Amino acid sequence: MSDFLLPDSLVDKAREVVDANRAAGRRLAVAESCTGGLVSAALTEIPGSSDVFEAGYVTYSNAAKVSELKVSEEVVDTFGAVSVATAWAMARGALAASEADVAVAITGIAGPGGGTPSKPVGTVVFARAERDADPARIVADQKFFDEKSRSGVRLQAALCALELLMP
Repeated sequence: MSDFLLPDSLVDKAREVVDANRAAGRRLAVAESCTGGLVSAALTEIPGSSDVFEAGYVTYSNAAKVSELKVSEEVVDTFGAVSVATAWAMARGALAASEADVAVAITGIAGPGGGTPSKPVGTVVFARAERDADPARIVADQKFFDEKSRSGVRLQAALCALELLMP
């Protein structure tokens, strides 16, 4: 039995992220939708994570993305909540709302419902924004996780988001 609440794979990756960012002197923020705070929970499983973890924003609804992270309603209406444009705006919003040096955003469809032919269940979009980076340089990616369960999609999305937080 592990001493951690979360799966070992997630805790191990979070420990790697905390250690690497501590060494780099970077502070982190996370904007989560489909992961519902899982990335923030993983980071805070690590003793000493307060050295690097600045803030976590769980903006599950579109209204929360707009009000908390200042994502434009037009972006959500035009591209959808699960889009590179929305994820990028979420990451930029998390940076603006915090003192973090880097922010990662996650938005997706964990299932079992909610998918469409163009955005099936398992579709997750990630974005990373860095303070003082060239605003024209957008770091974002859409992935498809062919998992059999909602928890499987969420775990894979959290692991991917943690990887994006590596310096």
